[in-house]
Amino acid sequence: MTLQQLKYVIEVARCRSINKAAQKLFISQPSLSNALKELEEEIGITIFSRTNKGIVVTHEGSEFLGYARQVAEQAELLENRYTKTSSKQQSFSVSAQHYAFAVSAFVRLLKEYDREEYEFTLRETRTYEIIDDVRNLRSEIGILYLNDFNRNVLRKFLREGNLTFHELFIAKPHVFISSTNPLSEKDFVTLDDLIPYPYLSYEQGDYNSFYFSEEILSTLSRQKNIRVSDRATLFNLLIGLNGYTISTGVISHKLNSKDIIAVPLRVEEQIHVGYITHKHLTTSTLGRIYIQYLKETIEEELQQL
Repeated sequence: MTLQQLKYVIEVARCRSINKAAQKLFISQPSLSNALKELEEEIGITIFSRTNKGIVVTHEGSEFLGYARQVAEQAELLENRYTKTSSKQQSFSVSAQHYAFAVSAFVRLLKEYDREEYEFTLRETRTYEIIDDVRNLRSEIGILYLNDFNRNVLRKFLREGNLTFHELFIAKPHVFISSTNPLSEKDFVTLDDLIPYPYLSYEQGDYNSFYFSEEILSTLSRQKNIRVSDRATLFNLLIGLNGYTISTGVISHKLNSKDIIAVPLRVEEQIHVGYITHKHLTTSTLGRIYIQYLKETIEEELQQL
């Protein structure tokens, strides 16, 4: 087993494609396939399952990748410390529900990351895909919430994916609305207050289950429903249609328009927001810094509520 083989495995897991990984690694696809096959035969496990939809990391492969990433990271530290050659491009990925604080922390990480080359990825995506990204090591960190309604179902998926949930904060539900919405003058709103207004939520694709909803109280029946796929569209519709959505109340006015405000929603619910990591993967230096920035950003923005 060689360090080069470990780097091959890590790149294939990140790209989810042998062809794309080969292009990134500047080797031929047959050479990469042979290297992976030789490694799997040597260690006696199957790291990747080949499907019509691409490459999938196996359960054994996830554990192996955790160790491989640790070895590769330590090797890079040695190279940076004891050689004069320029360091290679580093990568870091986060998958998250649509939280402004996740973006704010990501921006801060990029501003303070002093390298000439890097490849960072921030995916604002669906709940199931966040879990799948971290399970298959496409992202090192995933950000989502748990509550009394979805906890048992999501924890089952986390256990099966060898993932751990780390709580960041507990939020009381708020509604995001336009500053010109008639409800903006209220100290708090009730579910009855919201009845006349369009309800905006993030669509969840093939896993459009109530348990995967990004918004709490997803099982309630509403007369006007609009589903969107990105935060910018949702905010535009909040303003243009006097709609509302339900979230944590944590909103960054540095990144988002002051035309959107958060008003407390009077319901007996709690939102436990946290991040998930893979049990077999030691958090990288970049991951630890990002988590610290997450905590600091959240603390700053909670003080503004």
